[in-house]
Amino acid sequence: MPLVTRTLFAAFLALAALLGQPAAAEPLVTAVAAVGMTVSDMERSVDFFTRVLRFEKVSDTEVWGGDYERLQGVFGLRMRVVRLQLGDELLELTEYLAPRGRPLPVDSRSNDFWFQHVAIIVSDMDRAYAHLRQHKVEHASTGPQRLPDWNPNAGGISAFYFKDPDGHPLEVLHFPPGKGDPKWHQPSDRLFLGIDHTAIVISDTEASLRFYRDLLGLRQVGASENYGIEQERLNNVFGARLRITALRAGSGPGIEFLEYLAPTTGRPLPLDQQANDLAHWQTTLVSSGLAPDDARLRDPAVRWVSPGPVELPGPELGFAKGILIRDPDGHALRLIESMPD
Repeated sequence: MPLVTRTLFAAFLALAALLGQPAAAEPLVTAVAAVGMTVSDMERSVDFFTRVLRFEKVSDTEVWGGDYERLQGVFGLRMRVVRLQLGDELLELTEYLAPRGRPLPVDSRSNDFWFQHVAIIVSDMDRAYAHLRQHKVEHASTGPQRLPDWNPNAGGISAFYFKDPDGHPLEVLHFPPGKGDPKWHQPSDRLFLGIDHTAIVISDTEASLRFYRDLLGLRQVGASENYGIEQERLNNVFGARLRITALRAGSGPGIEFLEYLAPTTGRPLPLDQQANDLAHWQTTLVSSGLAPDDARLRDPAVRWVSPGPVELPGPELGFAKGILIRDPDGHALRLIESMPD
């Protein structure tokens, strides 16, 4: 067979093989829409986040009824939901007017598996800490910590943990030049800039990567192993040594894994925790489609809280269909389909 003929034939076979392959499946998750938490007193929480941390209220609604009960896995609920915005990111606060849930355990630690926080980027750590001290926030760290330069992925980052009025952990974070999203380095006269990520304590990084990366479709964007006195004082956990893995969807805040290599004494999330308990956080993820028979939703690693995707009766929550699930460590994720145009 002449060389030209062989070349054309090989190209034909390659094209036929390509056309015969199924198209790559769209990721189940395309964006992180919001990070949310359950609060006990909405007026107090809104005052804290808007007055102290400079969030802006963008919506305030009450919902009740069977569809919302199935979505959240709480019978007889009536919930008030307030969405707050800082920069481009959204924080969603939910108060269960009925039924009330349990408070956060008073001895909660940063290595317990119900731990979750949002990392709020600040333009100046010294000013931010002075501002938080002026407003008498409760410390969770001893003070701002600058991570050491020997750590190439985290060196120069400054961080401080504190608590909201219900005891939820929060973080303010400052990136040095060359680290973090470039948008955090744009000139601004604001002290609090936006939410970079939400962090969750996990037990096994590889298992969590199989869930968030391989199943949901997020991409891994960073990794680090952090230890030393600065990390111990930041987390307020003696001997803390963490494997940290950062992931992102197409848009929205990132999701960061915190695996404690030491100490390994973190307590598991209670099996009977519900969405009205104050330890409940839920990260809202935009999905490309929520079919009950989607093999990805049927994966054994996915624990359903809702009985299946729930069609909502109205636009109050800003989405048409949703399902509440849990990851391998029990962290709650709400997958949603956007409202039709």
